[in-house]
Amino acid sequence: MQTTWLGGAEWLAVLRIGLGLWWLESWRHKDRKGWFERGTGIAWAADIAGKHRWGVVRKGFRRVVEPRPKLIAYVVVHAELALGLGLVTGFLTPVALVAGLLLNLLYLVLMIHDWAEQGQNAMMALISLVALFAMAWQTWSLDAALGLFL
Repeated sequence: MQTTWLGGAEWLAVLRIGLGLWWLESWRHKDRKGWFERGTGIAWAADIAGKHRWGVVRKGFRRVVEPRPKLIAYVVVHAELALGLGLVTGFLTPVALVAGLLLNLLYLVLMIHDWAEQGQNAMMALISLVALFAMAWQTWSLDAALGLFL
């Protein structure tokens, strides 16, 4: 496929890089001191999970997140950074796309009542699927330069 400026593979790379920048923005705007020292991010999520209409979400949050809030805060914040860097540079791209898809689906389920948040996570999940199945790591990526995931 050829378009005015770029071919199909290049546009997929633009899509992948844009998704990576979206993850980096998600990481950048977080109050890391609040997340790590005061536990604000996990407290916010606990409030949402506690009111969730699905019992499985409340139960899962209590079992997985509540016993280890500091660890989960570090995992969430650093996962967003790693996803962004991986997608922008095109390093371990399929791993980053699958991990990002799973994280977006988790956010989507947690925030089921918030239409704005659902829209963002649905779009990011859709972009992850398109980039994954179209193998968007073949152009402008470290994966391609290193001969990974051919």
